[in-house]
Amino acid sequence: MTGAIKKISISGFKSIRELNGFELRDLNIIIGANGAGKSNLVQVFKMLMAMTQKNFQKFIMANGGADNFLHNGPKETPAVKMEIEFDSQSSHVQGSNFYQFELTPTVNETFLINEEWKYVTTNWRSYGHPSQESRLYDMRDETSYDGQLNEVGHFVYDSISRWMVYHFHDTSSTAPMRRSEIVEDSRILRNNGGNIAPFLLALKNDVFFESHYQEIVNATRLVIPFFEDFRLDVIKFGDAEKVKLSWQQKGSDFPMQPYHLSDGTIRFICLATALLQPFPPSTIVIDEPELGLHPEAIAILAELIQAAAERTQVLVATQSPILLNEFAIEDIVVVNRKDGQSAFERLNYADYHVWLEEYSLGELWTKNVIDGGTRHE
Repeated sequence: MTGAIKKISISGFKSIRELNGFELRDLNIIIGANGAGKSNLVQVFKMLMAMTQKNFQKFIMANGGADNFLHNGPKETPAVKMEIEFDSQSSHVQGSNFYQFELTPTVNETFLINEEWKYVTTNWRSYGHPSQESRLYDMRDETSYDGQLNEVGHFVYDSISRWMVYHFHDTSSTAPMRRSEIVEDSRILRNNGGNIAPFLLALKNDVFFESHYQEIVNATRLVIPFFEDFRLDVIKFGDAEKVKLSWQQKGSDFPMQPYHLSDGTIRFICLATALLQPFPPSTIVIDEPELGLHPEAIAILAELIQAAAERTQVLVATQSPILLNEFAIEDIVVVNRKDGQSAFERLNYADYHVWLEEYSLGELWTKNVIDGGTRHE
């Protein structure tokens, strides 16, 4: 897939001391014990997204300052280094584009960024002198000699800026997904689902996207049999028009409200919308999507994840043996804590084919045949 990550290298980032040329495929299910390092990999994606928005320093300070990102602190790790190899296949060029950077801590516990990129057929080029904010955004309009937006600076920015890390954990009574939002906030589905209602309304009202909307409705009906359809009534708030996630049950015209939805139900609606949206992000990352879901809903969620991976790259961090059961062993990446650092390993069928004749993947993980349990160092 154009823009997908083929390989990633990470050095000195939190628990990830050294990860060299690790392959990411269209579908990546990441498992591991608490504290193994799954969340740190997810945070790599969040940090890079912040870099494309010129929010890098804000992101670093909001997460404890530069020293908090260095593996075992600045005395042991002088810098964070990363390199990403992107799939750049197109009708004109086949091969890989590369982006790499180094983060050097300052006395003020911030970072200076030194960035380089490499086109399929060229050598490494610098983005310029080390700076406090990334220059990814500055290079978003880089054009080739013929004026086309196909230079690597544009390519890298376009790929990373279209990532999305979805985190639908907050389903409290005051969570954004349960409240009204202006109808205009419908261009992309936000990472916390806060604009789920206007996003669904835009799909419902657009003849080109009606089929996508109906797929979301159908998926919701599989999990909530009494669910009929979303109402998505628009309400005037002064000059603003807002909409919230109202819906109706089968056999009733009573307008049900967001507070009538259980935590698991509203979380599933957000997940289904994220995975079935017509123009998915270039890479979708979801952290623990199984929270609050019934086992039957988890099986349906797995089908949606597999379907989404046919259209875009998907990474899912999970602790659910039930969710694990629904995937092929080659889809699984195990994160373990070894010698004080995170180690990543993609599983191979040949290593487990005898076991799989009698046990499911989830059972092998629970029994620690798949070595991804708690480690005592």
